[in-house]
Amino acid sequence: MRKYFANCKTAEELKQEYKKLARELHPDCNKEDTTAEFQRMQAEFETAWEKLKDIHVNSDGETYTKETSETAAQYMDIINKLMTIPGIVIELCGSWLWVTGETYAAKSVLKELHFKWSKKKSAWYFHFEPYRKKGKKERSMEDIRNMYGSERFQTHTMEPEMITA
Repeated sequence: MRKYFANCKTAEELKQEYKKLARELHPDCNKEDTTAEFQRMQAEFETAWEKLKDIHVNSDGETYTKETSETAAQYMDIINKLMTIPGIVIELCGSWLWVTGETYAAKSVLKELHFKWSKKKSAWYFHFEPYRKKGKKERSMEDIRNMYGSERFQTHTMEPEMITA
C-alpha cells in the first residue's frame, strides 16, 4: 500500500502534499476512475493531520509547535471545492491559500469558503487562524513568496509551477 504522506514533517508540508495529490487523484481531474485511491489518500491525510497539525515551520525554516483548531476535513473540503472551479490559480504560501486568475465568476463560492479579498494584492486569501499583523511593513506577494516559498497551479491545466525563494 502506498504511503502518501510518509515524508511530511510539518503541517505546511502535509497541506502542500495533499494539494499535489488531490490534483493527481481527484476523480473530476482524471479520465480513469480514481475514486477509491482518492478516498484512501484522504483517509491517510486525516491520520497524518492528527499527528502533524500542531507542527509548523516559520519563514526562517525553523520548526515550532503551535496548537491549531483546523481539521483535516475542513482543509480537504476547501481544496476539493477549489479544484472544481475552472480558470483559477491556487497558491499555497506557508499556511495561507491564495486564489487569483478568473475569480469573478467564482466570487460567491470563494466567499462561501470564507476567503477574503485583498485589494492591494488583487487576490483572494484564506487562513484558518485569526491573523495578527506583526510590524508596520506592507509585504507584496513577491515578499511573501520569498519568505515562505510557494507552489501554485491553474485549475484548468493542472500543471504545477514551483516557486521557491
